[in-house]
Amino acid sequence: MRRNICMILFSVLSTVTGMNCANAQEQKSDGNTNVPKVYMFKEISPENLVKIYEALGREATGKVAVKLSTGEPGGHNFLQPALIKDLVQKVKGTIVECNTAYGGGRADTENHLKAAKDHGFTAIAPVDIMDAEGEVALPVKGGKHLKEDFVGSHYLNYDFTIVLSHFKGHAMGGFGGAIKNISIGIASSAGKAWIHSAGKTKGNPWGNLPPQDDFLESMAEAAKAIVDHCGDKILYISVANNLSVDCDCDSSPEDPKMGDIGILASLDPIALDKACTDLVRASEDHGKIHLIERIDSRNGMHTLEYGEKIGLGSQKYELVKLD
Repeated sequence: MRRNICMILFSVLSTVTGMNCANAQEQKSDGNTNVPKVYMFKEISPENLVKIYEALGREATGKVAVKLSTGEPGGHNFLQPALIKDLVQKVKGTIVECNTAYGGGRADTENHLKAAKDHGFTAIAPVDIMDAEGEVALPVKGGKHLKEDFVGSHYLNYDFTIVLSHFKGHAMGGFGGAIKNISIGIASSAGKAWIHSAGKTKGNPWGNLPPQDDFLESMAEAAKAIVDHCGDKILYISVANNLSVDCDCDSSPEDPKMGDIGILASLDPIALDKACTDLVRASEDHGKIHLIERIDSRNGMHTLEYGEKIGLGSQKYELVKLD
């Protein structure tokens, strides 16, 4: 009886908050092996970053790409090399990026590598700007905006991908997490324009952007191309710290207004992004209102709703706390 009441109450709450019993912070397994697990450490440390990778039970083998943002010159809101060094070196990873489509200090390979060096990334691992020698197309299955996703040509050189994301807000997507990191992040410079324009141009997209939901759906479609390409040779880790409303791609990001949440990881990118957003909403930190406003004003949750619809992952998950 009490469980039925719980389910009814959470069903009502889900219409207001977007959460349900499967997404509650203290979720226990209901025996449904199809519900993906999201692991979590509250303490953010190099040791816990390695431990959460190990908890996923999927070993990164072969030539490993570690996809992260090396950060815009002048900015500071990116994952610090000292935090990620142990994990990157444990898997003998190469830090991978692609050039930007908006100008800035990482729009060409030479300056992008300089930014990575200045921010300390080349001191801990090799850095590969994957579209330095062009791009390749990956098919998008089941999309309504994109038929192809254009990624840096070097991406095909890698056997395994670790998606190491800094979860935070984003000026266009509402938030940046695993989905943004594998869609916009792995796309070539022209491929980024392709996604932003919802498949209309590989040139300058900024003068005639599509409806917001078309852009969000295009991100999900591009992410699905990566997931389909990788199969089980990919995993996702997000560090929810320095929770600014702005992205690592911003050279002057807004200072964070809320405290850190922790490290989260999953084999399902939708579940991971949903868990991060749920934890923001459930936080008792009053500063969360700024990040929630950024997410909701951009209709950011639609990326996950549409991604689930096209088979990218699940918004239901089991949260497993490791500390």
